[in-house]
Amino acid sequence: MEAIRKFVAPEIVVGAGALTLAGRYARNLGANKVLLVSDPGVAAAGWTEAVIRSLASASLKYALFTDVSPNPRAEEVMAGADYLARKACDMIVAVGGGSPMDCAKAIGIVHANGRHVLEFEGVDRVDIPGPPMICIPTTAGTASDVSQFVIISNRFEKRKIAILSKGVVPDVALIDPETTTTLDAYLTACTGMDAMVHALEALVSTAGSDLTDMHAREAIRRLYRYLPEAIARPGDIAVRQEVMFGSLAAGLAFSNASLGAVHAMAHSIGGIFDWPHGECNSLLVDHVMRFNWPKAGDRYRDLAAIFKVPLGGLTSSEACDAITQAVARFKTRIGISGNLAERGLKTADIPRLARMAVDDPCMATNPVPPTVNDIETVYAQAL
Repeated sequence: MEAIRKFVAPEIVVGAGALTLAGRYARNLGANKVLLVSDPGVAAAGWTEAVIRSLASASLKYALFTDVSPNPRAEEVMAGADYLARKACDMIVAVGGGSPMDCAKAIGIVHANGRHVLEFEGVDRVDIPGPPMICIPTTAGTASDVSQFVIISNRFEKRKIAILSKGVVPDVALIDPETTTTLDAYLTACTGMDAMVHALEALVSTAGSDLTDMHAREAIRRLYRYLPEAIARPGDIAVRQEVMFGSLAAGLAFSNASLGAVHAMAHSIGGIFDWPHGECNSLLVDHVMRFNWPKAGDRYRDLAAIFKVPLGGLTSSEACDAITQAVARFKTRIGISGNLAERGLKTADIPRLARMAVDDPCMATNPVPPTVNDIETVYAQAL
């Protein structure tokens, strides 16, 4: 019998027009004044204003906070928490990709606990949940809107911290595929690959379960089929919704099964170089899968039908090549190519990156417990 596992998720509303329900849900959750967290790009695309109109329709006051970087920083969280207190907000609504949502979640726990955000690093360090929160994702990738994860950059030490707690799970996720129609092709690809990696890592996580496996496999199936179509036909709402479903399923999987070496290594790169997270994951995933194959090969073999890879008669090594090459071809198909060296990573950077990665909380559930030397080798292969 399977070990006892817990599974947490917010209330989830999915479909075109879900964003317009923000005011109604905020009112239902008892809001008097909302802190609306977003970023300049999302505001320029018009989605922040759309949420403001929804709040106005429910006669709710709001204060707008958009000082959020692509990889949200500790100082931005602290500024946001101070702003929430000064504006006397009693609820948070986040609209945007993973950056505004992670920043908003961190603002909430800082406000509730009265401590610096960096003090929450690790697993189950949040004593008091933040104020009620609604998350409205505008990318199909991070799934911060349903997850127990918050990732924040510590720019002083040039590293990312991971906060894992059910205290950061939003109350409501309003998942509206229309919001992703303003993404360009490359951002659609990178955020979609972030979701794909969420599912691939959850599927082989040592903390996985039948429930998370179900979501992970469905995420991989939908993303493999529909992500290329979303890039080819960006205005097709039905296709965008399929990709959103894939991201949602991946989020429910990794939030409850955790992740692995891909994310741990990507966090290290993002912490030092401030590179886009989805792109980092994309450039690492097939190399980590090769490393994990001795323990996770049977799980990866199950993906052959989705990736349309015949494995009959192949040795374990040949099957590994076939599956990982299928992942690499998929990346190329959606427009992600090249390696870490082409982005500026140097061999001399690898020892520091590896030391940081092995200490990342995501590494704890990787199917093969790595040494620093192991991680250095994988980074080198991804150069």
